[in-house]
Amino acid sequence: MTTADHFRSAVEHRDLAALSDLFTDDIRLYSPVKFTPFEGKPMVLGLFGVLLRTFEDFRYIGHFDGTAQTSTDGTEAPSVILLFRATVHGKQIHGIDLLQLNETGLIKEFTVMVRPQSAVRALGEAVLAGLVADGLVPAPADH
Repeated sequence: MTTADHFRSAVEHRDLAALSDLFTDDIRLYSPVKFTPFEGKPMVLGLFGVLLRTFEDFRYIGHFDGTAQTSTDGTEAPSVILLFRATVHGKQIHGIDLLQLNETGLIKEFTVMVRPQSAVRALGEAVLAGLVADGLVPAPADH
C-alpha cells in the first residue's frame, strides 16, 4: 500500500495513531480557514482530531498521482490529490487533500481546499471551536 492508501484508510477509520506514522515531524498543513500553516506533528494531529469529529459523512471519491513544487523550497515532490465530499453543520463540502511526500514517502506538506464559501465559513467556525475546546489555540477575544 502507498502512503496515500494508508492515509486514506487512517482517515476513514478515524485512526490518529496511524496518521501520526505518516507525517514528518515538521509537517506543514495549509488550511482554507487560516492564512498561515499549522506546523509540526503535534499541532497537525490535534487539528486532525478536530476534523475527524467535525466532518459528517466524509468520503473520498477520487485519487490522482503526480508531482508538485513544495512551498518550502520549490523542489518537485511526489504528490497525491484525494477528492472528498463531506457535510459540516448541514453544509455540503467538496474538497481536495493535496499530500506532498518527502524522499522516504512521509507526508511533509498537506494542503486542503474546499468549496463553496458558505461551507468554508461553517468549517472554519467548527474547527476553531474544536481547537479552542481541545486547548490547541486560545479563545478569540471579544471586541
